[in-house]
Amino acid sequence: MNVLILSCDTGGGHNSAARSIQKELIRRGHQAVFLNPFELSGKRVAGAVGGAYVKLVQKHPRAFGMLYKLGAFVSRLPGRSPVYYANSLVARHLAKYLEQKSYDAIVMPHLYPAEMISYLKRKGWNCPKSVYVATDYTCIPFTGETECDYYVIPHEELELEFVRKGVKKQKLRAFGIPVDETFCSKETKQQAREKLGMSEDGIYYLVAGAGKIQQLLDLMREALEEVEQAVVICGRNKKLEKKLRKRYAGYKNISIIGSTDQMATYMRACDVLYSKPGGLSSTEAAVIGIPLIHLTPIPGCETRNRIFFRKHGMCLAPRMIEDQLLAGRKLMKNTRPAGRMIENQRNTVPADAAERICNLLEQM
Repeated sequence: MNVLILSCDTGGGHNSAARSIQKELIRRGHQAVFLNPFELSGKRVAGAVGGAYVKLVQKHPRAFGMLYKLGAFVSRLPGRSPVYYANSLVARHLAKYLEQKSYDAIVMPHLYPAEMISYLKRKGWNCPKSVYVATDYTCIPFTGETECDYYVIPHEELELEFVRKGVKKQKLRAFGIPVDETFCSKETKQQAREKLGMSEDGIYYLVAGAGKIQQLLDLMREALEEVEQAVVICGRNKKLEKKLRKRYAGYKNISIIGSTDQMATYMRACDVLYSKPGGLSSTEAAVIGIPLIHLTPIPGCETRNRIFFRKHGMCLAPRMIEDQLLAGRKLMKNTRPAGRMIENQRNTVPADAAERICNLLEQM
């Protein structure tokens, strides 16, 4: 089987989900090609699309939230959205690419390529079977105007929301959000700490993402005891990494880590995770099984992710930063609520989404 996986650089979660599906397909002996469809229009176009999104989210989160609300409103109106027509321009390049290749199925953990494939179908193109994979715990705006053969959603509880937004119920598959195989390994906390050179008896708080991290770390700098340490993962945000390294230089209980390919190991080694409520990152935490404190979300789908996780007892999400810090420290002192949270995570979030998606592709 030869599968095309289409995703874009608007946040790391979409690409992470794509890579996990690609890995599972290759493990089974299939061919799987990962492609950013905007690159078919040139590297500059692809970079501009991803860069504009990241800049808006990081520098103007409220503006992004307003655009998200506007998108939700527009998606309820009759006719196609501006997003659909914008993606139709790239769809023509994708059509030329598909003419030259032979794929049995297309998987899309991102709305934009799903819009492109839907446009081509409506224009009479004979497209391969298509699967859209939702990477947030909500039906994002404009999903209902796409036309895919199947829609993989994070949880069966979300079925009604997707149906109300225009997706046919018979096309829905509640498989979960696919995560990398490293988050599903049987590595123990002790083994993870040995690998990372962390103390066996220390108390470690993992802080990941962006947002108001500096305010949280300022509080931690004053509050953490000698045996406690904050480990900060900045990801690809080099500007944030440089700023934090300078600000907390000399504080031995705050360790700044840049980009890492050992996120699963860090999660497994630490005692509590402070993270913004991204769909993929929250799913990774739940699959690992780590007490989770959700930081202030970027308005939009992250708000819905936090609501879903809090509803199912899979996180704590105080609104004030002072309370967020306190919530994590309380979980360390009282292990019973932390244990219940981890149990809720394991009962609610499936760890085998990538496998189930690949099973569906093989059946197709």
